[in-house]
Amino acid sequence: MPVLETMFTGIITAIGKIVRAEPRDKGLRLTIDAGPLDLQDVGVGDSIAINGVCLTVVTLAGREFEVDVSQETIDCTAGLGTRGSVNLEKSLRLADRLGGHLVAGHVDGVGEVIAFDQVGENRRLVVRAPRELAKYVARKGSVTVQGVSLTVNRVAGAEFEINLIPHTLEMTTLQHLVPGARVNLEIDLIARYVERMLAPE
Repeated sequence: MPVLETMFTGIITAIGKIVRAEPRDKGLRLTIDAGPLDLQDVGVGDSIAINGVCLTVVTLAGREFEVDVSQETIDCTAGLGTRGSVNLEKSLRLADRLGGHLVAGHVDGVGEVIAFDQVGENRRLVVRAPRELAKYVARKGSVTVQGVSLTVNRVAGAEFEINLIPHTLEMTTLQHLVPGARVNLEIDLIARYVERMLAPE
């Protein structure tokens, strides 16, 4: 079955781990322990989103796979240069159910966690987006944080608020966020197209 390249849903299917990050050709080669991610249908050349960053599998052995990350990608994202847990999602297939929203795996910028508060069993996450991205974030709209498709509850200036339910916390690395943490952000694709259509030629 054909794969729709570089498209994802933002529904994380496994938490993996960066076990090695080795300098290579003005970038890094990462070795990822896939954890519970099913690799039976994954081959060299396939795309996997790691913390929301679409990367290409260059080697595959057992439960581990490797990806190359350019210095440019490292410079404009967060969390790819060090060992630790990461959110994983395989690229979307044409017959797959779209549970989140269409995600390209192209990080638009890095935000900062302003608050991560307990609210009953849930968590209230407040993120400050870069100024140039803030205009694309809308109340009740979608945004991707660390590769996770989420619904925005409130927007105030460059800050937006999200309610994280226990299931999302359990199934993603968002459970480990703390104020001051840097997170990868991808805005909704629809916002890009709307801006393009409204822009004067």
